Amino acid sequence: MPEPTTQPTRYRFPTSLRARLAHAAGLGERKKALPTSTGERVGDGIYRYWPTVADRTSMPPSLALEREPTVHGPASGASVVPSFARTWDGRWFATIETGEGTDLYATGEIAGPLRRNGKRTRAWNSDLPGYTDADDALYQSHPWVLGVRADGTAFGVLADTTWECAIDLADGIEFCAKGGAYQVYVIERESPEDVLRGLAELTGTIQMPARWTLGYHQCRFSYEPDARVREVAREFRERSIPCDVIWMDIDYMDRYKIFTFDPEKFPDPKGLNDDLHNQHFRAVWMIDPGPGVENDYFVWEEGTERDAWCRTWDGEVFTGAVWPPECTFPDYTRADVCEWWAGLYKDFMATGVDGVWNDMNEPALVLGGAEGNYTMPSDARHRGGLLGLPPGPHAQYHNVYGFLMVRASLEGITRANPDKRPFLLTRANYLGGHRYAATWTGDNSATWNDLHWSITMTLNLGLSGQPFVGPDIGGFTGGRGTPEMMAKWWGLGAMLPFCRGHVEKGDVHKEPWAFGPEVEATIRRALERRYRLLPYFYTLFREAHESGLPVSRPVFFADPRDPALRDEDHAFLLGSDVLVLANDVEGETPHHKVPAGIWRAFEPVPGPAALSEDAAIPELRLRGGAIVPMGPTMQWHDEKPVDPLTLVVCLDADGRATGELYEDAGEGHGHTRGEFCRQRFTAAREGDAVVVRSEVVGGDWAPTERAIEVEVLTEQGVVRGAGRSGEPVRVSL
Repeated sequence: MPEPTTQPTRYRFPTSLRARLAHAAGLGERKKALPTSTGERVGDGIYRYWPTVADRTSMPPSLALEREPTVHGPASGASVVPSFARTWDGRWFATIETGEGTDLYATGEIAGPLRRNGKRTRAWNSDLPGYTDADDALYQSHPWVLGVRADGTAFGVLADTTWECAIDLADGIEFCAKGGAYQVYVIERESPEDVLRGLAELTGTIQMPARWTLGYHQCRFSYEPDARVREVAREFRERSIPCDVIWMDIDYMDRYKIFTFDPEKFPDPKGLNDDLHNQHFRAVWMIDPGPGVENDYFVWEEGTERDAWCRTWDGEVFTGAVWPPECTFPDYTRADVCEWWAGLYKDFMATGVDGVWNDMNEPALVLGGAEGNYTMPSDARHRGGLLGLPPGPHAQYHNVYGFLMVRASLEGITRANPDKRPFLLTRANYLGGHRYAATWTGDNSATWNDLHWSITMTLNLGLSGQPFVGPDIGGFTGGRGTPEMMAKWWGLGAMLPFCRGHVEKGDVHKEPWAFGPEVEATIRRALERRYRLLPYFYTLFREAHESGLPVSRPVFFADPRDPALRDEDHAFLLGSDVLVLANDVEGETPHHKVPAGIWRAFEPVPGPAALSEDAAIPELRLRGGAIVPMGPTMQWHDEKPVDPLTLVVCLDADGRATGELYEDAGEGHGHTRGEFCRQRFTAAREGDAVVVRSEVVGGDWAPTERAIEVEVLTEQGVVRGAGRSGEPVRVSL
């Protein structure tokens, strides 16, 4: 990476949360308790509280919430009620007591275990490549905690503040935020799933993604020049390794200027995209927030003409070094700036770009090593106006800078390609930002800890409202790792919602074939598994789109009343039916806690070698009472029709099972007009056979005419049968 040649204005993040909390504790005698207003009920089991009525009237509009909720009356009947306090230096506290046996989760994007009891974290978007579980803040902010009581009932607490906010789970739940009073939302329901549905009622759900986005993505910082991009794409097809997407990092740009292409390395971006499309790949290209300061550069000149940039406290245009030596930064709190930014995507997308990656949008400047991280100064100025946002300092809008950027980017991408479903990935975001972009777990490292955190971070982000998430498979930084680590990482990563391999500049190659033929074979089989399960993944994303439930879920969702499952984080559920027993430990297979009941092993990929014998491949188990749909093995998401459709059946103790399949065009917006088919499959034991039937339960489409293969999992093994769609399929036992 080029070193910045000018020193930016720097703001040093405090690096010790312990020191900050100790300081706050020292102010305890000067902490003033405030009378809590009665509050309001704003939904079924959803309540809103604020410190005082006067404070409520002065609060800015919520960005986390999709819309202003409807008030149904006073907050009567709630058992979780926050208490408020403030200190003389402007810190506002909201405290919630939790009962004995309550386990706490979520808090967004933080490394470490799934269960968050006793942890102290901080909502302050921070660029920390090579992070560890000692870091209290990362790239995104989710001031939200999910609590699960001993009896399996659950609640969630949302501190609706964009300011820096400490989240202390050492003794109950305490939010401590700067910048003014804030509202607290409490959701109380019968199960963790119902609480997440309530969160979605407040913050919205993801858009239904295009089907190609659920395939495998290959990235590097950077594939350059364009001949190297073509070479990587050709290798995937020649080696028969499934892949749908190739990514372009910043080196495609002309001297790192956003919305430009290097005239020597990428002279014909449309031609490159056309070539990728002809080989059935999609292309995702990077856009950062800060244009370089340079005359005759249209983005900088247009932004300057519009006075679009953030300014310092004394009114000067703020500049800082990112990849260009000097950048300016759009003020995304302004409606006119967002409109201009959205318009920049028209010509960019016209080159055949399929998806966009917004990076460095904390915003990140230079990395300070041992000194900490650097971003825009907290006293820099935003002028507001968008969505009724007031003018304010960067400290107020830092946590939503990336959120507002991707909101504007999504508008531009959608406007440029109105007939396509947009795909946008972001590094920085805020609670509710799943409405605009998918995400990943940032610049992780090639370590066994990071491999394990691929599970826990994906799960806790899902529990914070973001279902479309996954890690950089193989580790972004930190070297090669070991062949065992890489095989296990791809085996695991192929079962996570967002599936992308990535590595930083100057590091070793980490394409699937870079680790030798044995590891390559394991990765190929792991990705073939994913592609066979695409019908199930796509159905789960439809569920996430409708309900807000995550695609990957903690094992305790299978039985929230079982305390033994509360800290199981070497395994996870896909939806409610598939249990993934991951191999994320060096040299051994972890001991997994499996929920009570029937959970039978199944293998999606047929072949002469049983994958259960490959220690890198997670074991999959199907819940008793479930039916999972699968398609054929494919090299890309629509290489062939889903014909035959395979239904894997695991009967419950009563000899019954159910499952669903959602299908639409995989692209475009016809699904919003009823152009889809949702089928429900039922299986029942009838004498010495299992009979599988189907019915349409949603959509205007008729079921696809095709062959149906049924695999019934029994104690003795797999029993198979076949038939046609629309007809009962009888499988003799």
